Amino acid sequence: MRQRSLLCLVTAGLLAVSGCTVERHWGGSSAPAGSGQAKVGLVTKTETNPYFVELRNAASAAAQAQGAEFMALAGQFDGDNDGQVRAIENMVQQGVTTILITPNSSTGVLAAIERARQAGVMVIALDTATDPADAVDATYATDNVAAGRQQGAYVKAALAGSAPKVIMIDGTAGSTVDTYRHNGFLEGIGLRDGDPAIVGRDNANGDQSIAQQKMENLLQRSTDLNAVYTMNEPTARGAYAALQARGLRILMGSIDGGCQGVQNVRDGQYAATVMQFPRKMAEEGVAAAVRYAKTGEKPSGFIDTGSVVITDRPMPGVPSQDTTWGLQNCWGTK
Repeated sequence: MRQRSLLCLVTAGLLAVSGCTVERHWGGSSAPAGSGQAKVGLVTKTETNPYFVELRNAASAAAQAQGAEFMALAGQFDGDNDGQVRAIENMVQQGVTTILITPNSSTGVLAAIERARQAGVMVIALDTATDPADAVDATYATDNVAAGRQQGAYVKAALAGSAPKVIMIDGTAGSTVDTYRHNGFLEGIGLRDGDPAIVGRDNANGDQSIAQQKMENLLQRSTDLNAVYTMNEPTARGAYAALQARGLRILMGSIDGGCQGVQNVRDGQYAATVMQFPRKMAEEGVAAAVRYAKTGEKPSGFIDTGSVVITDRPMPGVPSQDTTWGLQNCWGTK
């Protein structure tokens, strides 16, 4: 059921369940900061979105390389806030020294995060900032306003002076990622919320199937558009399927920069994507966790891990790389 959180329930010697992943498990109480033993827990939004799969795999590999113990949990779906709260509580009970989290809701997990920090656990946000930002010790993430602005600037340039008529397929309401990318795109293309140039908008929770359905619904109201904003690449693939079913070829941009997304750009499904670097987020988060366990030192503030426009149709005034570069560097995995 959608309302139920699907988490890994772990007992000694037993790893179970669908809907989440445990990379490694340990027992006992938390090792204090400065003890030298890093025990890292990762909480992602889902375990199925390729972006969060890459984040988890990168964090697991980094932990193994640095001798840290590692545990990963995820909710059942993008927006499963209760599942993330339970994951945090589970990890504190299992003795983590650091929790890395991509919060579904930028406010909905704050109480659980505060309890973890009061217990001596360092908490770092990856990919998605909390609100307020200082609810965690530090954030390693894409500057999502800048990424949205890059997408908007590209779409504006590609319209070549034509007045925009835009459909916006957003992410999860209440997420800073969704808000920042949405606002950045509008800034880049030169619009504001409520502008009649936005001919339709809806949330798709970053899910391809939902995005296709929402796009189909919006196209039933109007097909008079020349551009589509998508919050991430699964959303873009869903929007493309809906457009293709109607025989429409519309200028579309996205954000993620996964290998599949870069290939989508090369194949002409959408004109550009803004690549971000989850491997760098994960590796730097794990490195910070190891330092904290050894020395008690904590990072602070927002650390931007960068973003790059990927397209085979470069536009004046919009710095970019082509899909050959993109396929060699997607998500920092190659």
